[in-house]
Amino acid sequence: MTHFPLSLSRTPRALCGAAAAALCLGLAPAAVAQDGESEMPTQEVTFLSPEGEETGTATLTGTPHGLLIELDLQNLPPESWHGFHIHEEGSCDPEDGFKSAGGHYNAGDTQHGLYLEVGPHTGDMPNQYVSADGTLKAQVLNTFASLGGEEGDVAGRALVVHGGSDDYESQSSGDAGERIACAEIE
Repeated sequence: MTHFPLSLSRTPRALCGAAAAALCLGLAPAAVAQDGESEMPTQEVTFLSPEGEETGTATLTGTPHGLLIELDLQNLPPESWHGFHIHEEGSCDPEDGFKSAGGHYNAGDTQHGLYLEVGPHTGDMPNQYVSADGTLKAQVLNTFASLGGEEGDVAGRALVVHGGSDDYESQSSGDAGERIACAEIE
C-alpha cells in the first residue's frame, strides 16, 4: 500500500479513529509517560523570509506514523497555493535565495511527485494555501519522514515554502518556483 503525506485538516476523524483503534488493541508504539502524555520527539523551527526576517514557525513531532509538521507562518503572498517540501541541506541562507538548502530530501530511489507511481521523494508534501491575510496555518503528516528515526530522519535538513504551487510531477522539483521561506531543522 502506498502512503502519501496528508494534510490533517482534511481527515482528522479517519486518523483519530485509526489511532484510537491502535490504542485499544495495544498496537501504538509511542512511549507514554506516568501522567499519560506521549513522549514523542518534538522540535520547533523558525522560518526566515528572503530578506532574512523571521516569518513564522513550525513544530515538528515524531509520531509512530511519520512526521507531523504544524505550520504557523505570516507575511506570505495571500490567497495562493505554495509548494512545501523538506530539502536535503539544513542551511537557509537568504543571500542565495535559500539555494543552500539543496534539492528535495530523497531517502529512497524515487522521483519527484505525488502523482507518479515511482514517487514521491521523502520531502514531497501537499501544496499549502495561504489565506487572504497572508497567514499559513496547517498540519501536515509526512508518512515517509521521521524525527530521529532510522528511516527518513529529517535532522540536518530544511523546510521550504515555494512561491508557486508544486505540479506534483515535473522533475526534479515540481516547478514550484522561488523559495520564499526556509527553516533549518537541527
